[in-house]
Amino acid sequence: MSEESTSTTISTFYKFAELPEYKDWKGRLETWGKKNQILGTIILASEGINGTISGSKNQINLFLNQIRKDSRFSDLTPRTTQSPRSTFYRLRILTRPEIVTLGDPAVSPNKAVGQYVEPEEWNKLIQDPTVRVIDTRNEYEVAIGTFKGAENPHTQTFREWTDYAKKNLDPQKKQKIAMFCTGGIRCEKASSQLLDNGFDEVYHLKGGILNYLEKVPADQSEWEGECFIFDHRVSVVHGLKDGETMLCFGCRWPLAKEDLDSEKYEAGVSCPHCHDSLEEEKRASLRERNRQIRLAKERNLSHLGLQMPK
Repeated sequence: MSEESTSTTISTFYKFAELPEYKDWKGRLETWGKKNQILGTIILASEGINGTISGSKNQINLFLNQIRKDSRFSDLTPRTTQSPRSTFYRLRILTRPEIVTLGDPAVSPNKAVGQYVEPEEWNKLIQDPTVRVIDTRNEYEVAIGTFKGAENPHTQTFREWTDYAKKNLDPQKKQKIAMFCTGGIRCEKASSQLLDNGFDEVYHLKGGILNYLEKVPADQSEWEGECFIFDHRVSVVHGLKDGETMLCFGCRWPLAKEDLDSEKYEAGVSCPHCHDSLEEEKRASLRERNRQIRLAKERNLSHLGLQMPK
């Protein structure tokens, strides 16, 4: 039996496109998803679609082909990987004001974005001393891995990017800005915003970190650590193989080895980041939840599992 036949296929995709009838798509995707036994999360907004789904390879192809029948998404190109783990336990179709929340309605990647840089050219760019390299992801993502020498904006959500850019980036300095994120979607918006605000040379890693880890060999890599992802694998490494990072159920923070070794770590309940502030009622609830998950695994039953950070 092949490895692929015993594993789950995970497909990550997004596309900025004018989609004023996005709320009508919710029912369609739910119907197609149920028919093809698709699990995962898909976000719809007037600016397009953003999703990560799992299922069999054939089921995912059938599902995505339904979306591609609309001319706006005919070139939808997913990033597909395999994992022995269960990555989702249900299908959620969400409608929101944005497919990735920046909070600035004036920004539209459909109008202009920065210059794409292929993974094979990324190392050369970020090694240029005249280039300012910025990780546009959030603090908990940066905590488990980033590119050598990259700047950490110390944001808790992508909504904070605007304030960070206003306070720390100046178009008058004529700096070259190179940005990266997990799959490329946040950089589409961040680069578009910088262009709107007078920046001339803005670059971003095409396909994001995932594309880089897929195409650049580990021995040629400028990446350090693991890459946080928004499904139950938690992280991936070079070759898009499953990482070893675990997530705290109490606060959703990625756990380092020292966290797991801490006396404040309790599996499925708390870690050093939240142990002292976790209310006893929540602690008891998490302990019971962890017990139910263990029982479900022992009986080979599914459980909703942890919720990933938004």
